[in-house]
Amino acid sequence: MIDLHSHSLFSDGSNTPEELLALAEQGGVTALALTDHDTTDGLERFTAAGQSSSVRTVPGIELSAEFGEITLHILGYLFDPAAAELQTALQWVRQGREERNFQILEKLNRQGYSLTYEEVREQSGDDLIGRPHFAAALIKKGHFKQKDKVFQQLLGKGKAAYVDRRRLEPEACVELIHKAGGVAVIAHPGQMKVTSSRLRRLVKRLKEHGLGGLEVWHPTHKPYQSLSFLRICEDFALAATGGSDFHGALTPDLSLGRGFGDLCVPDTVLDELLVRCSRSV
Repeated sequence: MIDLHSHSLFSDGSNTPEELLALAEQGGVTALALTDHDTTDGLERFTAAGQSSSVRTVPGIELSAEFGEITLHILGYLFDPAAAELQTALQWVRQGREERNFQILEKLNRQGYSLTYEEVREQSGDDLIGRPHFAAALIKKGHFKQKDKVFQQLLGKGKAAYVDRRRLEPEACVELIHKAGGVAVIAHPGQMKVTSSRLRRLVKRLKEHGLGGLEVWHPTHKPYQSLSFLRICEDFALAATGGSDFHGALTPDLSLGRGFGDLCVPDTVLDELLVRCSRSV
């Protein structure tokens, strides 16, 4: 049993890379990918911790891209984290995130929610600041009691303090991962809520840029969806991948490797990715 989708505190998870590996080992996971959002900052610690773990470490990332009216996520595996072109693109994304954070803070203050950037930073620790940290800071100051309420009223898409952020084009995401020697995979296609025909058109388009796989097994996918995604993998000669999308305390009912209890990604999935990557790992 392997897990190719997890997040640490270097993006929007609550665990350190070392803690993720310990949890994976306890849960009987044989290989784990760290796929933090738009950053490779946790991979050095993750790989180092893997030297003394029975769990095989898989370098990964989850890039955010624009796809019409929705956000498309592209997972990358087994790439070179030091690839210059990839790191330049990630820096561009991070700069956009920081600009967005100050715009969110300005909107909140204009609407009477007293908050400083330092108070938000306290909630993020080593993590990149994102909307969950704004929500936590607002709760700490007594403006709200629940995170869901903050997003429903202020921080959700289209709400009063929402600001869209800078994202890459899907083709660029795939090419960056491919050029860095890795395998690019469309993440949790079931969450995109698009028709099968639209998904197939996207897959066909991105395969021309180096797309290597589709995330078939995910905790939010229904069995019929996974079967449909498997057919797409067969029709387009893509690798079928999967993972728990673990975020730690942010998803308390979900566990590494098993998702909500019935997730089981075969070990052979990693073998397929290793065949497809263009660098020795």
